[in-house]
Amino acid sequence: MTFSLNAVLEFLANGVTGLTAWQVFFYTLIVTHITIASVTIYLHRHQAHRALELHAIPSHFFRFWLWLTTGQVTKEWAAIHRKHHAKCDTEEDPHSPVTRGIKKVFWEGAELYRAESKNLETMEKYGHGTPTDWIERNLYTKYSWLGFLLLLGINFVLFGVIGVSVWAVQMMWIPVTAAGIINGIGHYWGYRNYDCADAATNIIPFGILIGGEELHNNHHTFATSAKLSSKWYEIDIGWFYIRVLETLGLAKVKKRLPEPKFAHGKLEADFDTLQSVIANRYDVMAKYAKSVKHAWKEELAHLKDKAQLEARFLKSSRKLLQSEPGKLAATQQQQLSELFQHSKALETMHNMRVELGVIWERSHFTRDQLLHKLQDWCNRAEGSGIKSLQDFSLRLRSYA
Repeated sequence: MTFSLNAVLEFLANGVTGLTAWQVFFYTLIVTHITIASVTIYLHRHQAHRALELHAIPSHFFRFWLWLTTGQVTKEWAAIHRKHHAKCDTEEDPHSPVTRGIKKVFWEGAELYRAESKNLETMEKYGHGTPTDWIERNLYTKYSWLGFLLLLGINFVLFGVIGVSVWAVQMMWIPVTAAGIINGIGHYWGYRNYDCADAATNIIPFGILIGGEELHNNHHTFATSAKLSSKWYEIDIGWFYIRVLETLGLAKVKKRLPEPKFAHGKLEADFDTLQSVIANRYDVMAKYAKSVKHAWKEELAHLKDKAQLEARFLKSSRKLLQSEPGKLAATQQQQLSELFQHSKALETMHNMRVELGVIWERSHFTRDQLLHKLQDWCNRAEGSGIKSLQDFSLRLRSYA
């Protein structure tokens, strides 16, 4: 009897594995990371955006793993995410901190998902192309709750009572990291490589903990790209896993970030230049933003010494110069007008940016007219006497 009681107590304390606390900790890190990889590779890049094709082996594994660890239904996740992109940061966005507030999305992101999953119109309009096979209909969708209950039992058997804590961490991992951090902080705080139409940001440049999803601004700019990193210092571990799968013949990348090509020494903008500038407009504007920074540095001493503008005014004005002109409020436009009274160079940089955007905006202009506008823009930029603008124009001509 004593032996049996000790055996029960031993099982409750350590389960069948008898792992130490540190071993259980590292096990938890590994399995939660597999869950993150399943979300970013299978649900996000494969299902929602069709950025890559997956072989049946990893596809079925990811689907099973997500059923076991999250209870997530593929159609619901893909549909809600597609609607998020289609209605991003508007009142119809299922989980935007811009319209709902950061606290709401961060703490109640999972609840927002569940509420939207009951919207039949969303499922019908945005849920196309997701799995409808027998196992999806009769297990993964019909009994979505069964997976994580099964996982609770598995963890208890493996680790004893502490397995319940491991299970709780697994249950919270996606609601916190994906629904809270990515959908919340990823539209609220961070840096932006590209001035895309919504508020998406890159939280940090090292996309490891959340599988590369930290690079949210890059993703919203190039939504159908299988690769989320765009700068040399950015890390997208999800892309690394995709490349491994591709090497093994288990995946095929369909789309990735466009990489502009250049014909160095090109003296005249032609139709190839025009086409490349339009196709790589986000890269163009990112480089123009750097030119604005250089112009600001050149003008800053003048603004401080002669104009004697307040430091707070200068700091906020610098941010406004980096913002999309069309998004500026009336008070912000007025502030820039005041700044431009003291710096014609910065006014020129601002106005030339507005004109450059016309080249890829939808308009009634023909190709010939757009090319003429681009050539005229380059000629005026190089005749402006502003070095940063001149350097940018020479680079612009070389797009090929």
